[in-house]
Amino acid sequence: MFIRALFWLLALAVGGISAALITVITVIWPDLPPTSVMQDIRLKEPLRVYSVDGRLMGEFGDERRITIRIEDTPKDLINAILAAEDDRFFSHHGVDPLGVARALITNLKSGQTRQGASTITMQVARNYFLSREKTYTRKIKEALLAFKLERELDKAEILELYVNKIFLGHRSFGFQAAAAFYYNKPLAELTLAQLAMLAGLPKAPSSINPVSNPARALERRNYVLRRMQGLNLIDEAAFEEASTMPLTAARHGQEIEIEAPYVSEMVREYMFSRYGLSAYESGFRVYTTIDGHYQSTATEVLTRGLLAYSERHGYQGPVGTIDPAKVTASADRIQALSQYRSVGGLIPAMVLRPGGDALEVLTAEQELTSIGYEGWRWTFRSPSQILHPGDVVYLSRSTQDKLRLAQVPQVQGALISLNPSDGSLMALVGGFDFAKSNFNRATQALRQPGSNIKPFIYSAALENGFTPASLVSGAPVVIEDDVGGDWRPENYSKKVFGPTRLREALSRSLNLVSVRLVRALGVEAVRDYLEKFGFDRTRLPQGLSLALGSATVTPLEVARAYSVFANGGYLVEPFFIARVEDPSGQIVEYANRQMSCSGCETSITAASDASATSPDRRFSQRVISAQNAFLLDSMMREAIRSGTGQAAKRLGRDDTAGKTGTTNNYFDAWFTGYSSNVVATVWVGFDRPQDLGQGESGARAALPIWLDFMETALSGKAHTRQRIPENIIRLRVNRQSGLPTDAEDPEGYLEFFVAGTQPTTPHAQSKEDPTEGLF
Repeated sequence: MFIRALFWLLALAVGGISAALITVITVIWPDLPPTSVMQDIRLKEPLRVYSVDGRLMGEFGDERRITIRIEDTPKDLINAILAAEDDRFFSHHGVDPLGVARALITNLKSGQTRQGASTITMQVARNYFLSREKTYTRKIKEALLAFKLERELDKAEILELYVNKIFLGHRSFGFQAAAAFYYNKPLAELTLAQLAMLAGLPKAPSSINPVSNPARALERRNYVLRRMQGLNLIDEAAFEEASTMPLTAARHGQEIEIEAPYVSEMVREYMFSRYGLSAYESGFRVYTTIDGHYQSTATEVLTRGLLAYSERHGYQGPVGTIDPAKVTASADRIQALSQYRSVGGLIPAMVLRPGGDALEVLTAEQELTSIGYEGWRWTFRSPSQILHPGDVVYLSRSTQDKLRLAQVPQVQGALISLNPSDGSLMALVGGFDFAKSNFNRATQALRQPGSNIKPFIYSAALENGFTPASLVSGAPVVIEDDVGGDWRPENYSKKVFGPTRLREALSRSLNLVSVRLVRALGVEAVRDYLEKFGFDRTRLPQGLSLALGSATVTPLEVARAYSVFANGGYLVEPFFIARVEDPSGQIVEYANRQMSCSGCETSITAASDASATSPDRRFSQRVISAQNAFLLDSMMREAIRSGTGQAAKRLGRDDTAGKTGTTNNYFDAWFTGYSSNVVATVWVGFDRPQDLGQGESGARAALPIWLDFMETALSGKAHTRQRIPENIIRLRVNRQSGLPTDAEDPEGYLEFFVAGTQPTTPHAQSKEDPTEGLF
């Protein structure tokens, strides 16, 4: 009777458990991811941005991940993972009954869920599809999903997902990413001890990793090694050697090889607009057109130029204070310095002793050093006069590794460089420090170009009958406005000039000549003409102030416009992405660039002309004639030889041309110049326009930065001047009159003219001169 009752009790218990399981499965199964989702498992991998030569510039995404194929994964790592996590992986079907029973008994005894029984397959299921809750319901979900995975994927595929997906601490997902973070090496270069260390991390990646808790991480590593030995996956000698190895892990980030945060942000914005959130997790590799060497130089020279400007305007004092009486230990002082971040590469430091001849400091980089006279003399005061112990200051480090007292400049700047043949962006810096301000001044700042606009006005004049030898008055002029007031423009130098050849006027940047040219040509005609160079007509003023650069433009727009002179007359379309690849290396997008091509002429025909043949989209559109571009190039080379850009003669080249730009009240300082294969624009100014200071013209504030950049950009490149186009002639003329003269005239020089526009005799010149009677 007792046996029969016991039988029925057991039957009811089994039936009850079975019914419960069926009920649970019935409820949970519909909530599991469908088979189609499991078959389309995609790994999240961040967006990475590279220079044209393949050097990392930026990375975007919440997870640090570097994928690896299972066939490329070291065998020792696979064995270590199996030993640590699931030695029966190749024999079970997603759930290990023995492991479940062992965990169940342990947890029932303790009254808590202290031990898990997750197989590798169950961990893959949890990491891909489920929450992190620690309950029996979650375990059932894991088990059911593990069965599904085992049905749909083979063991190698499941193991590959585990190797690439599992979280291993410090934002590292996957073993390849963890190897890079903890050891700064790929998996293939790690030792057995290091692989065992990584294999032990999935148990508690945040609390027992070798950076956060070296002691516990070492214990876990040796446990994994013992398990490997016990399973005969390594021999005694290998175990002894690996288990006695010291801990070598440290914090490593994937190194940014080229500092180009403004360009990287441009790429991020484009990719997000194109692909949405998947841009950050699909493993796209974006190769930009940025030249790594040019970019590094651009960052360095703009930083140096803005610091030099800041030094010229005096030392502003320390940025904070650390009480040396309360914070006495060096370690504590360094900790206190950590609240002051590096800005633009400048290093925070605590003043220890400001003497009369030396400045002793402790840097945030844990360097105790003394800065001599050369490092602070720019302040024109001794350290003891301007600083006190405990003051927090910034230091700059020279290329000779010498420290120098510095300060974060309030002034801003931008540098942009294009290839004039196709518009590809070769370097771009949008400000002093991206972390301090991510506003990209190279592409977003609308500033007045000042005299940087003049070459385009002179180009319009040449297009309308003027020549480089045409005389235009540089005398004072009064312009009456529509409300009865008047405007009295002046030359930058305040000097008065008489009739001046256009070549000399552009070289000297004479404002009054530019005003007279715009008045002669007509403001609307000049606006029409400037629009050809890509300038936005709505930002071109409708008055004569246009002559002095009162339009609003971005440095990118200026660089693009000057490219027209550099390439012989073509308007290029700037671009910065060369190609986009997926994680497998397949090209997703490729730049559809347009080349300037003098042998592939495109018609300069109005778009409204229905009879015109559509231009070949492979090539940029010609917007000015080759003759016009050549003459302006020649005139801007004169600005470097003898005009406002004379400092550029330091380059020792005869193939560079350029123009300074300074606005009223010194609000903006510019220099734009080029050779046949590099165009570069530099702008310096305050974000909220204010006076840069007396004498801070384009020649002083911007040109030195341009020079330092071009010195590198042109290093080793052949001197290449533009070819003289057809229909250009040379004629000796007098510097004062612009009229033909002979070889005996000491004031004579050879000038270029478009054939048919050259002066002949004084009588003919007065008759044909388009300026006759205008001024």
